[in-house]
Amino acid sequence: MKKTLFTSVLTGVLILSACGSEEEQLGQSASSEDTPQLIMGTSADYKPFEYVDTANGDEIIGYDVDLANMIAEELGFDFTIQDMEFSGLITALQNEQVDFVLAAMTPTEERKENVEFTDIYYVAQDMIISLDGSNISTPEDLDGKTIGVQLGSIQQEYVDGLAEEMDITVETRNRIPELMQDVINERFDAIIVENTVAEGYLNNSEELTGETIEVEEQVAGSAIALPLGSEWTDQFNEVLTELEESGELEKLAEKWFGGEASE
Repeated sequence: MKKTLFTSVLTGVLILSACGSEEEQLGQSASSEDTPQLIMGTSADYKPFEYVDTANGDEIIGYDVDLANMIAEELGFDFTIQDMEFSGLITALQNEQVDFVLAAMTPTEERKENVEFTDIYYVAQDMIISLDGSNISTPEDLDGKTIGVQLGSIQQEYVDGLAEEMDITVETRNRIPELMQDVINERFDAIIVENTVAEGYLNNSEELTGETIEVEEQVAGSAIALPLGSEWTDQFNEVLTELEESGELEKLAEKWFGGEASE
């Protein structure tokens, strides 16, 4: 009798435990399903915006990653990062492979035909990088030279425009480290990259020198790209405004490159 009673009680406890466990699991699952899961596209070769610190692992870090985390925390979504060539990011958005792009991308008129952008979150200028002693410091000095730029970048558009007016051979590479190595190896006379990115390479190389392009049209702003008609665009803009007004964008810029976020 005791054994039968004990068995019945034990069975009841196990059933209740199983039900509780199942309900708990279902609750966790439902909670996870309620959190939007987004994919961020980037090109992790653009230190300090997005890059892999190989000395400490294979995690993608940088200004843009921190910014994405701040936006995600405010809006309540989770995201994973998909690394790809910069030239393929717009196509990835159009094909719904990624939900948004954070890659220091400039919202040009051509790009706006295919995707939409948030407000500008950072402003930088372009820089001419060449070997020390090359005497290349202005756009006019590029005449008759071979110039390297990142494929699909705003810098490519700029140099392609110069090539219509001057004798310039334009060469493209997919990744910034390739450009830097090729100018050191004298495959290019110079390269053009964003000054924020260039500073890190200049600080670590005695072979390279750089000059900022001081023209108004070369002020390049970075914005977040999303698919046309995205429900997230307005929400992203609201958070960006809050981060700017609170001074968090400026703190983020100071953390990664000692600059100031755009107003």
